[in-house]
Amino acid sequence: MIKAWFAIPFWQRVLGAFVLGVGIGVIQPDVAVLLQPLGTLFINAIKMVVAPLILTAIVSAILQLQGGEGLGKLGAKTIGMFLLTAVIASLIGLSVGSLLDIAPQGELVAQPDYVPKDVPGPAAVFLNFIPVNPFASLADGNILQIVVFAALVGMAINAVGEVAAPLGAVVQGGAQVMFKITKWVLELTPIGVLGLMAWTVGSYGLSSLWPLAAFIGAIYLACLLHIVLVYGTIVKLAGLSPWYFFKAVFSAQVVAFTTCSSFGTIPAAHTAITERLGVSKSYAGFVLPLGATINMDGCGGIYPAIASIFIAQLYGIPLEWMDYVLITLTATLASVGTAGVPGTAMVMLTVTLNTIGLPLEGIAFIAAIDRVIDMIRTATNVSGDMAIATLLGREKLVKSEPGIGNSKPKP
Repeated sequence: MIKAWFAIPFWQRVLGAFVLGVGIGVIQPDVAVLLQPLGTLFINAIKMVVAPLILTAIVSAILQLQGGEGLGKLGAKTIGMFLLTAVIASLIGLSVGSLLDIAPQGELVAQPDYVPKDVPGPAAVFLNFIPVNPFASLADGNILQIVVFAALVGMAINAVGEVAAPLGAVVQGGAQVMFKITKWVLELTPIGVLGLMAWTVGSYGLSSLWPLAAFIGAIYLACLLHIVLVYGTIVKLAGLSPWYFFKAVFSAQVVAFTTCSSFGTIPAAHTAITERLGVSKSYAGFVLPLGATINMDGCGGIYPAIASIFIAQLYGIPLEWMDYVLITLTATLASVGTAGVPGTAMVMLTVTLNTIGLPLEGIAFIAAIDRVIDMIRTATNVSGDMAIATLLGREKLVKSEPGIGNSKPKP
C-alpha cells in the first residue's frame, strides 16, 4: 500500500488531494470543516524546519563556495550576477502581481486572527537585520536576522581556516540532516492540501478557487518577460544576438520545462553553451552546477513575489511598500541557501510569507498547481544559468584567446 502510494508522482498526489478536498468541501461541508487539523499539522511542520534549515543551508552554501580551485574573481562575478538577476526577478514579479490584480474579487477568505502590522521605517528595517540575540531570532523565526547571522558564521569559518574546519563539517552535516527532514515534511503536502482545501471550500465555497487561472497566467507572463528582457540583455552584452542565443539553448529550455529539474538539465545545457555558444568547458562545468544550486530567479524571485501578492489579496490583507522591500530582500537572500532543497519554491515561499506576516494556509491554494508553475520556473532558472555562463564564459575566452569571443559561434 505504501509502495503504491509513493509510486505515484508527487505532483499527482498533491493534485489528487486538492481535487478530493474540493469534492468533500462541496458535497459534505460539515465534514470538510472537521479536516482542518490536517492542514494545521502540515503548516506547523513547515514552520518547524524553516529556521534551522535557513541557518545550516546558508552556512553550508558559503563553505562550499570557498572550496574548489579557480573560483576567484570569476566565481565572485558569477555569484554577483546571480544575485543581481534575482533582485530584478523579484521586482518583475512584484510589478506583474500588482498591476494585474490577480484576485479581482477582493477578499475571498476570511482571516479573523490577522492583526495589521505596524510598518517600520527604513532605518528600523535595516537595524533589524542584525540580531541582538541569534538564539532568540531562531526561536522567533526572524528570517532576515537568521540569514545575516548565518552569512557571518559561514564567512568567519572560512576566514579562520583549519581550526574551524570541524565546526564547518558539523554545520554541513546539519544542513544535510535538515534537507532530509524537509523532504519528509514535504511528503505531508497531500495531507495538508486535503485538509486545508476541504476546510476552505466547505467554509467559503468554490468561489475561493476562481483566481487560480489568473495566478498561473501572471507567473508565466513574469517569467517570459524576465527571460526575454533580462537574459536577452545579458547575452547582448556578451556580443550575441538574443535570437541566436535562444535558438541555441532552446533544446535545453525544453528539457528544463518538461522535467522541472535544473540538475537534470545540466547535460543539455552544457552541450548548448559549449558547442553552440563558445563557452569554455571548464567554466561551464563550474557555473551550471552552481547555478542549479543558488540561481533561482523563477523559484526564488518571481514566484514568491507574485504568490505573496496573490495570498494577500485572497485574505484581503493590504501590503505596504515596506512589505514589497522585504519580499525582494528575503526572496533574494533565501534563494542562495535553500535552492538545493527538494521543494525549493515552497520553502522560499514559506520564508517570504513568514517575513511579511501572511498566513501560511494560503499555500494550499497554489500547491496543487505547483507542477504547472514549476515548468516555467525551472525553464527560467536554467535560462539564467546559460545566459550568465555565456556572458562571463565568453568574456574569459576573449581575454585568454583573442578573437574567439568575437567570432561567430558554432551553429
